[in-house]
Amino acid sequence: MIKMKIYTVEAGNFKLDGGAMFGVVPKSLWQRTNPADANNMIEMASRCLLIEDSERLMLIDTGMGNKQSEKFFSYYYRWGDFNLVSSINKLGFSCDDVTDVFLTHLHFDHCGGGTVWSKNKKFLAPLFKNATYWSNNDHWALACKPNYREKASFLSENLSPLSESGQLRFVPTHKSGFKHNSDLGLEILFVSGHTDHQMIPKITYKNKTIIFAADLIPTAGHIPIPYIMSYDTRPLLSMDEKSDFLNGAVEENYFLVLEHDPHNEVITLKKSDKGIRLDQTFKFKDVF
Repeated sequence: MIKMKIYTVEAGNFKLDGGAMFGVVPKSLWQRTNPADANNMIEMASRCLLIEDSERLMLIDTGMGNKQSEKFFSYYYRWGDFNLVSSINKLGFSCDDVTDVFLTHLHFDHCGGGTVWSKNKKFLAPLFKNATYWSNNDHWALACKPNYREKASFLSENLSPLSESGQLRFVPTHKSGFKHNSDLGLEILFVSGHTDHQMIPKITYKNKTIIFAADLIPTAGHIPIPYIMSYDTRPLLSMDEKSDFLNGAVEENYFLVLEHDPHNEVITLKKSDKGIRLDQTFKFKDVF
């Protein structure tokens, strides 16, 4: 039996508008942690996790992929040399080795890398042909019939190939707290401030607790409770969910893997007189 190993997988860097990423927080505050360029864009990562455990090789999120048009990608100012497939290959695996793809949610920057054009570019198909793709029924229903706020984030070309392939499965939802899912060997927290039923996974590894923070805490600059994205569909709920999560993270000494922070891979938190704040930052390989 293979002993569990976890790796970070860099699926590509991009940029987003800093104001959109911090909502009502003034630029004079957020640029201290997330400096903007001349176009007011801040640097973003697409950091995924790859979990090798016994006969399973599970990928958490896939980045935005590369199948859209040049015009589409021109809005996101991609930078750096990372891409999903080469990052997986550098770890000694192929895409065919992946058995499970856990999608925290279905916004294009989290699931777009999971589907690709066929060689003749006549149809789209799952990149990981031997994998089960995991979402949940409530979130999938929203993604397939999105509200006006999220319509630009849920793209049919990322979704239809999964359902048509027969490789899509749903995890059962629950109302509060982390709960163990026996099919996946993860604990899952459902949060609905950013989007309905986003899934936050918890993994116990080397006597530590890892949280893949997804869009609950996208970067280290988003730790203060009011620092939430304008993309969040229910901002007041986001703040409540974030408050509960941050308190638990300090009490349980969670190690947060940040999906969208290109400079801070892993962080821990502490209580201060201003509330919960950043404690330490790490490279994943230096802690695990």
